[in-house]
Amino acid sequence: MSLVTQSATHRPSDRICGCRGLVDRYFYFGVSLVIAFVTIYGFSQTIDANLLHPAIARPLLLWVHGAAFAAWLALFIVQSLLVRTRHVRLHRSFGWFVAGLGTVMVPLGFAIAVIMGRFHIHQLGDRAPAVEASLILSFYDMVAFAVVFAMAFAWRRKPDIHRRLMFVATCGLTSAAFTRFPVEAIQHEYVCVDALIGLGILRDLFVSHRVHKAYLYALPILAISQGLTMYVVQNSVAWWVRIAHAILA
Repeated sequence: MSLVTQSATHRPSDRICGCRGLVDRYFYFGVSLVIAFVTIYGFSQTIDANLLHPAIARPLLLWVHGAAFAAWLALFIVQSLLVRTRHVRLHRSFGWFVAGLGTVMVPLGFAIAVIMGRFHIHQLGDRAPAVEASLILSFYDMVAFAVVFAMAFAWRRKPDIHRRLMFVATCGLTSAAFTRFPVEAIQHEYVCVDALIGLGILRDLFVSHRVHKAYLYALPILAISQGLTMYVVQNSVAWWVRIAHAILA
């Protein structure tokens, strides 16, 4: 009887429970490495020609922008690792630095979008209408990041909401990396961004058999706003082109 009982305990359901535990413990740290890979691979396709050894020197602020966003990614990985290793007090001690960096990144992102838009038109000779229409992409990314990040900060004392919103905010920053992938099939970077967020949904379904409300509210709103943003770009909507032209003039 003891042998039967012992063998009965080693069933597929036990292995599934073990996998759930692994996913639960390592998901956010693992996905932070995936985001790092996406970012590094994407920007590695253009960083030499566009920043390190450009034919025309780029504005100095572009270096600051790159450093700030790289620091955010590094902190996201470190913070995920600290939570995984249960160094919660150290994780919280970094919180105000993360808050400060996230706050700085928003105006920095808007500023570099305008500066580089003018640079592409006046220095590189790119077509002004295309640059003006595309400006909304950078603006949208910063607005979306600012809103989700602010919500994550507001709910910092509710870890289940906080970590998901921080994950969503960081996923949103990968859109620029996806546009640099040397794959023609990637024509809509926001589909790739939402696929990354979808990993969080799959994690919840696998671990707890339900989707957390943070995703239920955030993802539909993001998808709709992304679709509207792409519509403006692809159709060069007149009202936005007029606004962008005034900004980049």
